[in-house]
Amino acid sequence: MSASRALHRRRHVVNVIGLGLATLATLFGLIWLVWILGTTLYNGVSAISPHLFTQMTPPPGDSGGLLNAIVGSAIIIALGIVLGAPVGVMAGTFLAEYAHGRAFAEIVRFLNDILLSAPSIIIGLFVYTLAVRPVGHFSGWAGGVALAVVLLPVVVRTSDETMRLVPSALREAALALGAPKWRMVAQVIWPAARTGIVTGILLGIARISGETAPLLFTALNNQYWTANPANPMANIPVVIFQFALSPYDQWHQLAWAGALLMTVVVLVLSVGARAALRRRS
Repeated sequence: MSASRALHRRRHVVNVIGLGLATLATLFGLIWLVWILGTTLYNGVSAISPHLFTQMTPPPGDSGGLLNAIVGSAIIIALGIVLGAPVGVMAGTFLAEYAHGRAFAEIVRFLNDILLSAPSIIIGLFVYTLAVRPVGHFSGWAGGVALAVVLLPVVVRTSDETMRLVPSALREAALALGAPKWRMVAQVIWPAARTGIVTGILLGIARISGETAPLLFTALNNQYWTANPANPMANIPVVIFQFALSPYDQWHQLAWAGALLMTVVVLVLSVGARAALRRRS
């Protein structure tokens, strides 16, 4: 009895120590997160003005806004979504429905996980070699391709896992009614997994919205207005990077304003994705 009591006491002590260390680690991370968000909010709010959304990025030492960078980011992100999301959903469908239980599927999942954790600067260099160097200039198309490659593994992973969670009884019922497999996937599996697939796409968009390294090697930047993806395009991440390193106070204010805009966008997308996932659960 005494040995059992001693074992219980020891386990209780270990549990308290482990819980205390986990709580301290969480608080340590939250302190830095609150500090970063607070600093961004404090400096970014003071730089928000109507000129931010109506004027172009200024030359050195002058005032201006981020209109061309905002539009450029929207175009490049839209290209990344259009190029990456459908391919990711179809690849996830293949892994979950057509390659289930095969060794080939496990190899693809392993390679997808490697791509998911690959540094984005390597993806930027890869797309630079394929899409920028052969044509001799940067472009919004190359930036969209780079963001699509970053988005792709996120969508593949979430689509694959979400569709594998659909009960097999739904598949068997559709096939028993005589539906071909492609119709079963399109009319049963996709609607059942729709919320999870959309959540994965939203998480992927939140990730690519703040990527800077791939765009430095692909879209680069443009001080002037352009909506043509064939040209170099201004974008908020690269503008923040360049303006933050400059010696001009006006550029520093615009960098803080751009950082706040990107933070709000990523926060809204992340909260929306979690809300969609919670509603599905």
